[in-house]
Amino acid sequence: MSLFEKIFNYQIVSRLDESGAFATTSQERVWLQSMLADSAAAEAFTSATLDKLRSMLADDEPLEADGSLKEKAGSSASSAYHPLLRVLRPILRSRSGICMNYRLRNGRMHERMSGFPYKLEYSMVKKEWSLLWYNRRHRALMSTKLSNIVTVSEEESSPEEAEKLTQRILGILESRKEQGIIEIIPVYNGEMSRILYAFSCFEKEVEYVQEVDTYRITLTFQADECEYVLSKIRFLGKRVRVVQGARLISRMKETIAKALARYEEEE
Repeated sequence: MSLFEKIFNYQIVSRLDESGAFATTSQERVWLQSMLADSAAAEAFTSATLDKLRSMLADDEPLEADGSLKEKAGSSASSAYHPLLRVLRPILRSRSGICMNYRLRNGRMHERMSGFPYKLEYSMVKKEWSLLWYNRRHRALMSTKLSNIVTVSEEESSPEEAEKLTQRILGILESRKEQGIIEIIPVYNGEMSRILYAFSCFEKEVEYVQEVDTYRITLTFQADECEYVLSKIRFLGKRVRVVQGARLISRMKETIAKALARYEEEE
């Protein structure tokens, strides 16, 4: 692509952003059309929105698999949509408070708990939604699965209080952060894109040490995400090694020791 084409494309995209328009590709439209055919679409969108999207895509050719795609030994698929998403998203946008009843793991109920919602999180591993929120009664940041929330309603919250609680939440999250440095073995530098993709959901900085032809990735993650980071490191195998991060190094040594112990010869 020439410099002129890049400038021209940038001008088009800038004008689309200013006008509030959004450009889509034919592949994206076909994908959206397929998603709207799913049974969860009726719950995820209001009937007016659903009808409008379908009418906009009426002239597009549907995706025809013609039986050429077949899934074998697939696990039962659970819906990625939860009914409470439609309730919680407007509350999050308005930065209001919440009052909710929810269940604990042992079955006990907590009723009329007042709090401030911060964000919704989706676990790709567990395939479930959680709400990250600040509990005013216990003055603690909590994560509650949407499946455990029985009822939730909106509570009024002043802009000043919302800003105060947001800063408090950010402070708690900052205090829970951990860091680790992952070094790529030079012979695998050509697989940089694959390695970075494995850590795509984490904050990271990449540094290249020219003297030894080595890339170093500094990962920043929450303390409760340590095991997930370790699973990614184990998946990459001999391509990487942990050079900094006491907890990560200790857990990797523990994993190696357990693996080697399985192959020890019996006396």
